[in-house]
Amino acid sequence: MSSRTLPLLFINLGGEMLYILDQRLRAQNIPADKAKKVSTIVGWIEDDRRRVMNDIITTMFNKKFLEELFKPQELYSKKALRTVFDRLAHASIMRLNQASMDKLYDLMTMAFKYQVLLCPRPKDILLVSFNHMDAIKDFVKDTPSILSQVDETYQQLIEIYTPMCSGEFQLIRQTLLIFFQDMHIRVSIFLKDKVQNSNGRFALPISGPVPHGTHVPGLIRMFSCTGEEVNRLQFTNGGNYTAATREGSFEIFGDRVTKLGTNMYSVSRPVETHMSGTSKNSAQHTKVNAAPNPLAKEELNLLAKLMGRLDVQKPGNTDSGFRVNLFATDEEEEEALISRPDELSYGVINIQATKDQQANAELVRIMGEFTVSGDQSPSASSKGDDLLAMMDGL
Repeated sequence: MSSRTLPLLFINLGGEMLYILDQRLRAQNIPADKAKKVSTIVGWIEDDRRRVMNDIITTMFNKKFLEELFKPQELYSKKALRTVFDRLAHASIMRLNQASMDKLYDLMTMAFKYQVLLCPRPKDILLVSFNHMDAIKDFVKDTPSILSQVDETYQQLIEIYTPMCSGEFQLIRQTLLIFFQDMHIRVSIFLKDKVQNSNGRFALPISGPVPHGTHVPGLIRMFSCTGEEVNRLQFTNGGNYTAATREGSFEIFGDRVTKLGTNMYSVSRPVETHMSGTSKNSAQHTKVNAAPNPLAKEELNLLAKLMGRLDVQKPGNTDSGFRVNLFATDEEEEEALISRPDELSYGVINIQATKDQQANAELVRIMGEFTVSGDQSPSASSKGDDLLAMMDGL
């Protein structure tokens, strides 16, 4: 496992989340009672959309949070990472119910999983990250204070990741694929484009440009002990490959060449997620090995510390918030909420924690025998539910 994977996973999933929310906020209809309060409906939509995007990006690129995030460490468990994005998605006046949040997270994870699978070289994962960062910068281009936060993160990415060798990026890629390996959520965009099968697994192409720095397969060259070429053999490569394109730029400004990581929602079309038949009960939310994880306590302590540093602004007047629905209709959202897996449902408890140390102590107390392995131990389901509820209240 690579100890440098977490920042890339967070930034790329965060970028996909912003793409989806931006598309839904643009398409969201305003209730009639709210429409009467404003003189220009279009202006109200745009102002609210910008406010939501700015609030989320500000929280996402919080300096103290990123300082902890960029420290070498193992990946969070799936449930812990989902908690971070639950908190992040509600860092503004926008509200999502649990069914819409589930759908949002499914879209985020499957999009980035597909991008990782399609990267010609492991190092191209960094170009995918830069595409997400470029788009995030565009979202806040009119807000200099937030733009400077994003630029600082850009510099950190360049300083930490560009000197890495191919082997280190291969380890990052393998760590990401291990994280995504049990997620097989069907997405309509991928199904329509025939890049995803009905069971939720991706169909990878056997055509297109080969990775930068490599040759089109089909030729075997044999050399003598003196380094002189003595023979050539041709073979059928089984695909329709072309020569490599130029390498993308790893600078803060430049042409990334690859389109992976750009906004696929810029063209208006509905995006639906469907649990495949084989994975409906277990795929994304599979309960993995119940063996204790010795890093569980450290992971939970760090997560509590990070969550305590996410300064989420709670609106004083609940009427000022508005709900975003990621489904086509409210009826579909309600149906998805009813069919939501039991392991994702948890009650809410309120714990007052004014300092990071108090939060850590309370986490350890509640944790007890709770261990993290993959998502969580099946025998610790209720304790895990309390833990997540407490994180939401920090």
